[in-house]
Amino acid sequence: MTTTLISGIGELTTNAAEADPSGTLHDAAVLIDGERIAWVGSSATAPAADEVVDAGGRAAIPGFVDSHSHLVFGGDRAAEFEARMAGQPYAAGGIRSTVQATRAATDDELRARLRGFIEELWTQGTTTVEIKSGYGLAVAEEERLVRLAAEVTPEVTFLGAHVVPVEYADDPDAYVDLVVGPMLDACAPHSRWIDVFCETGAFTVAQSRRILEAGITRGLAPRVHASQLGPGDGVRMAVELGAASVDHGTYLTDADVAALAASDTVLTLLPGVEFSTRQPYPDARRLLDAGVTVALACDTNPGSSFTSSMAFCIAIAVRDMGMTTAEAVWAATAGGARALRRDDIGRITPGARADLVLLDAPSRVHLAYRPGVPLVQRVWKDGLAVV
Repeated sequence: MTTTLISGIGELTTNAAEADPSGTLHDAAVLIDGERIAWVGSSATAPAADEVVDAGGRAAIPGFVDSHSHLVFGGDRAAEFEARMAGQPYAAGGIRSTVQATRAATDDELRARLRGFIEELWTQGTTTVEIKSGYGLAVAEEERLVRLAAEVTPEVTFLGAHVVPVEYADDPDAYVDLVVGPMLDACAPHSRWIDVFCETGAFTVAQSRRILEAGITRGLAPRVHASQLGPGDGVRMAVELGAASVDHGTYLTDADVAALAASDTVLTLLPGVEFSTRQPYPDARRLLDAGVTVALACDTNPGSSFTSSMAFCIAIAVRDMGMTTAEAVWAATAGGARALRRDDIGRITPGARADLVLLDAPSRVHLAYRPGVPLVQRVWKDGLAVV
């Protein structure tokens, strides 16, 4: 098995120290052995290796962990985005247009587009991605979306409860029956997670609880979309059910924040959505100061956040959401790992998966300091250079 030493790292963010969550080291080196990190320390005391990469004083961080995406879909909604920029408000109903386009696409068309997105993620430093279904909203369609997603990631989420499809508009409870019955039966074998859009215009708290409890019974772990369009009871329901993550959280009450802070549930913020919909950015400072564990993710989807750049989300979080760069990078790496309940990614420490990013910059601060600039120089995923 070949070993690779990355030496001469000017600033290494390890996410491994308790006193300093970023665990920053300087003039550092990392030894990769197969798919894992074998050693981390000073360049001056680095062990021998089969291959040596000179980082030249550049910064290195863990590979980004994007814990919320919708990458399997057909069609395009650029016209909807343009209309929003002209003043039309965002509503969840636009999802149905993507459902129509996705149903019309072949497996090979969806697969090719998905693989293109994966390569796009790698070039931007994302080495782990969660992918949701939700653009099929019929048994066979949802099954093929989770099946295709499972070809590229183990972090697959069944989101049959994205919105109620048009054919069930007059009887949403009948659609819930379908989701918790035949659709769950078909999708559970390909999925690790179950999710629901608990929001006005999508699913009520009672419907959401029924869907999540059915998934839990089938061995799937819960995640929840909640409080994106307005305040509601979805966050506290998610905490009660032990959800790994509540995502969006644009409108949180004090009771929501207190419930999150007292739980193991991560609050995943999706700043690309607020950028694209012109909703207010969540106050991450409020959450962090209250003791809530925060993750950052892109929510890549054709309607409300068609970006796959975690660096872009970090820049927004620093400028508009009250986070320091160190906090934002942690949220986009270790925070995402927490949202996926993983301890083998999101950090650079012996035994972790060898997922790391070399930046063409002397510090991680440049991710926010130089927004829009492609700073990712090299990427290793599972020990292999993919960029």
